[in-house]
Amino acid sequence: MQLNERIGRRLRLRDLNVFLVVAAERSMSKAAVQLAISQPAVSKAIAEMELTLGVPLLDRGPRGVEPTLFGRALLKRSTAIFDELRQTVTDIDSLLDPTAGEARIGTAGTLATGLVPAVIERLTRQHPRISFYVVEGALVTLQRELRERNVELLVARALPPIVDEDLEMEVLFNEPQVVVAGSGSNWARRRKIKIAELLNEPWIFPPSGSVPASIVSDAFLAAGLKLPRATVSTLSLQTSMSLLAAGRFLTLLPESMVRHVAKYMPLAVLPVDLPTPMRPVAIVTMKGRTLSPVAKLFLTSVREAIKPLMAGR
Repeated sequence: MQLNERIGRRLRLRDLNVFLVVAAERSMSKAAVQLAISQPAVSKAIAEMELTLGVPLLDRGPRGVEPTLFGRALLKRSTAIFDELRQTVTDIDSLLDPTAGEARIGTAGTLATGLVPAVIERLTRQHPRISFYVVEGALVTLQRELRERNVELLVARALPPIVDEDLEMEVLFNEPQVVVAGSGSNWARRRKIKIAELLNEPWIFPPSGSVPASIVSDAFLAAGLKLPRATVSTLSLQTSMSLLAAGRFLTLLPESMVRHVAKYMPLAVLPVDLPTPMRPVAIVTMKGRTLSPVAKLFLTSVREAIKPLMAGR
């Protein structure tokens, strides 16, 4: 039998711990007292380790025992082993504690500007020891990140619905788009607006050919109107937010995003009856994969955060 096989079968953590205590105490009798076992049991553990390794581990002298050259090498590695074990237990404890640790979240587009940061802000205020790793990208990219375990879950708009056999989707709510202006806009003072009144205003729309552009186009088509000319075409939320804040521009944004962003940005939902398509916002996870306690806490908080959005529907 090879040495490494013999060690794997015969060298036990209990014996390593005995050796560490003996080396620290420089005495088998003192080690026995500390370990609450008999001195013969200590001597036997050391002797069996020396037999397994084939080298002497301790020198016996009038002042007690002293690790040999081989013993010092074992002492160094054994200390590292127990340090790693202690850290492993600490890691497990933190994973079991939903008020500490890290959750890895994937999200995209307006959800990365509205719902997801709103939930993170709330949770980190309530539980300061929690941390989040957030990945933003296209749905296809996020699904790859999920499969490769770089993120635990996705918060995404599912269009079309996700049907992959290895993924599980929980639809949280179906969300409309709303017409938005800066809070300083003259339109923000009106109690009721017909969409036809806004056709000649400066609009911010997604670029032609994109999925968001088709949603905007369908909304105007459903109202029996031609899509207005886009003064600005962009998928950049930062550009859109800056232009809206200036007060002249209009755009369409998801309702949940506006609700969360309006708390710290000067936005106003205009009272316009525009029949926009409803898009599902969903949580996507891998089937059969256990989520961390922090990720589960995040999901609970997301469900709480969307309750005001569901009221009255």
